[in-house]
Amino acid sequence: MSKTLNIGMIGYGFMGRTHSNGYNRVPNFFPELEYKPVLKAACARNKEALQEFADTWGYESIETDWRELLKRDDIDAVDICVPNNLHGEMAIAAAEAGKMILCEKPLAMDVAEGQKMVDAVEKAGVANTVWYNYRRIPAVTLAKQIIDSGKLGQIFHYRANFLQDWTINADVPQGGAGTWRLDSAAAGSGVTGDLLAHCIDTAIWLNGSISNVSAMTETFVKERVHAETGEKQAVGIDDACAFLCRFGNGSLGLFESTRYARGHKALYTFEINGEHGSLKWDLHDLHRLDYFEYADEAATRGWRSIHVTDNGGEHPYMDHYWVPGLQIGYEHSFLNQVADFLKSLETGEPCGPTFADALETQKVCDAVLASGNDGGWHDV
Repeated sequence: MSKTLNIGMIGYGFMGRTHSNGYNRVPNFFPELEYKPVLKAACARNKEALQEFADTWGYESIETDWRELLKRDDIDAVDICVPNNLHGEMAIAAAEAGKMILCEKPLAMDVAEGQKMVDAVEKAGVANTVWYNYRRIPAVTLAKQIIDSGKLGQIFHYRANFLQDWTINADVPQGGAGTWRLDSAAAGSGVTGDLLAHCIDTAIWLNGSISNVSAMTETFVKERVHAETGEKQAVGIDDACAFLCRFGNGSLGLFESTRYARGHKALYTFEINGEHGSLKWDLHDLHRLDYFEYADEAATRGWRSIHVTDNGGEHPYMDHYWVPGLQIGYEHSFLNQVADFLKSLETGEPCGPTFADALETQKVCDAVLASGNDGGWHDV
């Protein structure tokens, strides 16, 4: 007999929708799981918009005060899908209320706040995870399996980028519901916390810890009108960031992110070069994992493109979906993370990245921003 996991969702924006879709659909694709999510309550300040969201996605009730949501005995897990500056207070209060927590990335505004969040969930002993969903794309998970098998040998290089172009227009405001990511008071940082955090989490997961960094950052538009006040204010976030790093395993890293790459909406790629082979992946072709193996016969040696769709157990997650050759998409990375979280409740194993894991990414982000300010190398 299945057990229910009552979800309290805080926030109703883009991430609120993707997470809600994951909760709704996971029982269809992972019916063997012991726990079944129930959308018990959604919470936000705008009651009218919140009710529309709740009706669309099937939430049983609404709350306009997140503190009231945490008081409810019928809420088992809280999903935090709000601007970054609200993560810490909500997560700590949820832990103290004994709720499981699924928190959007990045974990916190900075390392100090993130450490308090880690301390809170560990003291309370509540299950927790952070939504770095790209780990759950089957091709990325396969890359992890190949690396862990030792097939690449010693790793020499890791490079990644995440490119967008949506803020090039100086008339785009900062602040408010739609553009809070451009407001440093709400977001903490720009592309470093929003985009590079994804790249960093994946890199640490695939290639191990990052030891030190040297970065440069740039804010191309220095002032923007605030969406809520109508006043022109200085922009405090980074529009672009590039950094070098050394990993604990001795390999070198090169990372770049910008919202000023005209023609790119969400270009996320990574490449790993090892002693015996290399891997590369592109979000725009998310089911293709390119693999080069030096041991291949010289006459036919070259990059091969692995279509990661086999559902016979050879490829991660795909046995839960369609027949071989048919793809799943971006939305399914969230289904896979929901499934992993529910499975972790059965096994008692943590569902990574936990708050503690995400704190390591936060440490790298903080070091990158500090280096961007002074131009020096910073230890993580």
